[in-house]
Amino acid sequence: MEQHLFLFGGGPPFGDEHGKAFAEISSKRKGSVAILCLDRPGWCSYMPKYQKVLESYGVTSFKYYPLSDSTSILATDCSGIIICGGETGKYHESVVDTSLGMEIKSLYQEGVPVAGFSAGALICPEHCVISPKDNSRNEQIFLKGLGLIDHCVISVHFTEWNDEENLKRAMDKTGCWTGYGLDDGASIYYKQDRLYSIDGEQVHFYKSVV
Repeated sequence: MEQHLFLFGGGPPFGDEHGKAFAEISSKRKGSVAILCLDRPGWCSYMPKYQKVLESYGVTSFKYYPLSDSTSILATDCSGIIICGGETGKYHESVVDTSLGMEIKSLYQEGVPVAGFSAGALICPEHCVISPKDNSRNEQIFLKGLGLIDHCVISVHFTEWNDEENLKRAMDKTGCWTGYGLDDGASIYYKQDRLYSIDGEQVHFYKSVV
C-alpha cells in the first residue's frame, strides 16, 4: 500500500491542494476521518477549522478523539487521521510510544492518510525536535518521534519563530541530511517516503553538505 503523510507548519485549515489530495485518498476508504486533539476547554468548537476544506471536497464523516491514556482509533473504520496542533510535549506523551502510536503507524502502513498540524507534524518523523519557543525549558529538545518518515527533520512556525539556526542544529545532531522549515500556511506531502508536493509558498529547504 502507498503511504501518505501531510505535514503543516501551522494550524488549520488545510491548503486547497493538499486538502483535495487528502480528501481524495481518504474517500477511497470506508469509515471516518479521525481527528486527534488535546482534551482542553473549547476543543470541540475548533474542529470545523480542520474539516472545512475536506468537506468542500466531499468528506462527510469525522470522529473526534480527545487524547487520553485509553485513546484508540481502531474501534471503528478509519479513512484518515488528523493530529491537531497545541503543546508538542503533551502530544508526544499521549501518542509516541503508546498503543495509540502503534495504531497510527499500522494504519499509515495500510495506506490511511495522516496529516499533522504544527505539534502534530513535529511528532510524525523519526526525530521529534521541539523548538525552544515551544517548551517551558526554553531549550531545544530532542525526542523519538513516530517514525512515519526518516532522514529529515522539520521545524514549524519557521519564520515566525526565527528557527533557522535551531533547524540546522537539529540536522547536525540527528545526522539527518534534509531539513524542512514550514511556515504557517505551508505544508509538505510525503508519498511513499518521498517528498511529493508542497502547498503554500513558504517551505524552506536545507541540505547537509556531505
